[in-house]
Amino acid sequence: MKVLIADKFEQSGIDGLKAIGCEVISNPDLKDDALAAAIRDTGADVLVVRSTKVNEAALDAGKLRLVVRAGAGFNTIDVKAASARGIYVSNCPGKNSVAVAELAFALILALDRRIADNVAELRAGKWNKKEFGKATGLKGRTLGLIGLGQIGSEMIARAKAFGLNVVGWSRNLTPEKAEELGIQYRQTILEIVHEAGIISLHVALTPDTRGFINADIFEVMKPGTIFINTARAEVVDQAALAQAVKTKHIRAGLDVFANEPTTATGEFSDEIIGLPGVYGTHHIGASTDQAQEAIAAETVRIIREFKDTGSVPNVVNLADRTPATHKLVVRHKDRPGVLAHVLNEIKAANINVQQMENIVFAGAEAAIARIELDGTLEPETMDRIRSGNGDVIEANLLVL
Repeated sequence: MKVLIADKFEQSGIDGLKAIGCEVISNPDLKDDALAAAIRDTGADVLVVRSTKVNEAALDAGKLRLVVRAGAGFNTIDVKAASARGIYVSNCPGKNSVAVAELAFALILALDRRIADNVAELRAGKWNKKEFGKATGLKGRTLGLIGLGQIGSEMIARAKAFGLNVVGWSRNLTPEKAEELGIQYRQTILEIVHEAGIISLHVALTPDTRGFINADIFEVMKPGTIFINTARAEVVDQAALAQAVKTKHIRAGLDVFANEPTTATGEFSDEIIGLPGVYGTHHIGASTDQAQEAIAAETVRIIREFKDTGSVPNVVNLADRTPATHKLVVRHKDRPGVLAHVLNEIKAANINVQQMENIVFAGAEAAIARIELDGTLEPETMDRIRSGNGDVIEANLLVL
């Protein structure tokens, strides 16, 4: 199996892939047309990326079977195009949770104590203890967590260590789960931002979350609130955030930006980073040695299982629900040709198979096939399925 790595990747991961018998081609500078050309020229089966964008042209270029995002988010991959081509997309959720939570807290502390401004003044040869001796501190304040997946959950222990009260909102959070986590449940985001003096955002980018931290949210936010985004820039209405910084003195700590370069180094321009009270980092939330080693190990595990079994851990682009309307259940002798007979009759009826499984009974004398279909079968077709092969024991059609 050929694996093309189109980003910086840990040597331990490269060694691990070679150890399981993969041919590894590593070129961390690939992007756009060069990426498509490399996929075509290498004949890669698997593509591994971190921040490199994978577009439709790249997916069309060769014979890819799997794209692994060596990280959690996968918005840089055209998942829809991959799905249309039968290419698996997988990720490594949770492996960078601690690293991102650590950076979120670094930004909280830096904003409260204005660390970056302190450093800038000292480097400019200025001593200004009178100005920088002013800070609120964290103990006793309320941290509002928007999103309580693995990263949001990692924030809780760190918040408690600093003596913060924690309130949380998540689509899947219940009062009972909040109690287990040792935090206070809030039913809406508006309740969170109305109450908390520090807000930290930890949600994935989906169609539902794109731009959902908007002007209405910032309108309710307290003046001077510390707002942290280590998730995705697109989750926040950037114009509304900039306006809140200007008019309500919101202090923002951002690891993600709307206009990030597509390469590891390059020119960068974004109005928001020039505003007073805004601190930024270079989308480095997952960039610790610990996190990258864990992600590399998980990437090797995903590819090993795919190579050995054909199944893909952490796959993100399988359908939650297919267009199937009926299920054909066929109990049959475990003999060659039985399923071919059944499928030929389905094909003749111009009905499409959506999902299928064939389970063998102990002793391998009989089996049962469950075939999900996108339409019904006429009685005549069912009769031919039952009578056209002597190894069919029974066949029944169920409505889903």
